[in-house]
Amino acid sequence: MGLRDKASKIDFGALVAAPVPAPDSKQPKTAPGAMMAFANDQRSELLKENEQLKQRADEANVLQARLEEAVEEIREWDGAKPTRLIPAAQIARSNFANRHASSFQNAEFAQLKQEIQEAGGNVQPIKVRAIAQAGDGPKYEIVFGHRRHEACLQLGLPVLAVVDNLDDRALFVEMDRENRVREDLSAWEQGVMYVRALDGGLFPSARQMAAALGVDPSNLGKAIALARLPPVVIDAFASPLDLQFRWVPALNQALEADRVSLESRATAIAASRGALSAKQVFEMLVKPLEKGGGTVPPPAGTHLIEQDGRVVGTVKFDARGRASVRVETGLSADRQAKLLSWLREFLGGA
Repeated sequence: MGLRDKASKIDFGALVAAPVPAPDSKQPKTAPGAMMAFANDQRSELLKENEQLKQRADEANVLQARLEEAVEEIREWDGAKPTRLIPAAQIARSNFANRHASSFQNAEFAQLKQEIQEAGGNVQPIKVRAIAQAGDGPKYEIVFGHRRHEACLQLGLPVLAVVDNLDDRALFVEMDRENRVREDLSAWEQGVMYVRALDGGLFPSARQMAAALGVDPSNLGKAIALARLPPVVIDAFASPLDLQFRWVPALNQALEADRVSLESRATAIAASRGALSAKQVFEMLVKPLEKGGGTVPPPAGTHLIEQDGRVVGTVKFDARGRASVRVETGLSADRQAKLLSWLREFLGGA
């Protein structure tokens, strides 16, 4: 028999081993086996879910720890208010503003302005409150820090500020407390602030205001008295910032004794004040009149000539005794001639 015939009779399929099923691919042949397999599958799923839950619990613990740290950090800042940079033009002076214009023209303000310029802004923040109906105008109102705001405004710098929610009375109390701590507000400026608060109805009386602010009622009363002086009396001084608490009793006495005469003297002083000091102006306002008219003057300065409680002229002497005479009333041609004749006669013997 040939080789081809022998090969055709060989069963090659019998020589290939049958595939052996994988151990876990065996299908249970009985109901109990099927139930056991199902239970094993469920246990495996539970183990997987348990592992996932454990992982999530660990992540939650980490987040909880971070949250507690954040809460503790926030608690340390409890009550603190953040600062922000606000364009100076968006901030307006308070309705109770107590700074006189001259406060922004003295040497102290110039130094403050220079410090702010060198620092690139106000290091110490001011306090403001939002304006309820701002419209197109400023959006904030100053609680305190008017000089720092003015310096930034002039320098074109934004203002570092704390924004707080305050009513009028709380704003006024904080403004007063800040000014008294800084001790750079004049007696007259304090008086202006107190008068505006009273006129605005923040307090029913000066005594209750003093109690609310914790200030001496006597000093508060003196400050108010200065602020309520007639404008012509205040204008007699080079600056209202020169007015002193200790001058209040004498000024009030002169005002009560003869208001017309006091105002007349003040008008004349303002017109020819020159280099008179604030103390000299005060003395000229309150010095009693002599019978012959005129005031009891200092050796040099401006002296008033009064008639029937009205200033009719002034005589000003410089340190060398040279005099300048000013007649406050119009003179007829005849009286002008008499005055010239008298002066020639008087000066002829000088």
